[in-house]
Amino acid sequence: MLLEAFSSAILGLALAWAAARRLPHRLPARSLVLPTGVAGALFGAFLTHTALDFGNLLLILAGAAAVSAASLSLLVRPAGRLGRRSATA
Repeated sequence: MLLEAFSSAILGLALAWAAARRLPHRLPARSLVLPTGVAGALFGAFLTHTALDFGNLLLILAGAAAVSAASLSLLVRPAGRLGRRSATA
């Protein structure tokens, strides 16, 4: 269980670091992005471990990566204007 938690935390940190390096203009401060990735991965590992209830590390890491990516996607801001026009125009 400790190996699963440590591995998923490292995976979440790596995903968050990659997202922060690739999309710095669309994400908030790195001090928010990195813990969000780690927390999402730990929560995903917990959910996957609870649902499957066996020690398959690859499936647990896949669940951790999925929830971490979903958590990080909630932080992404739009790239620019969405083509909306003002009500006065």
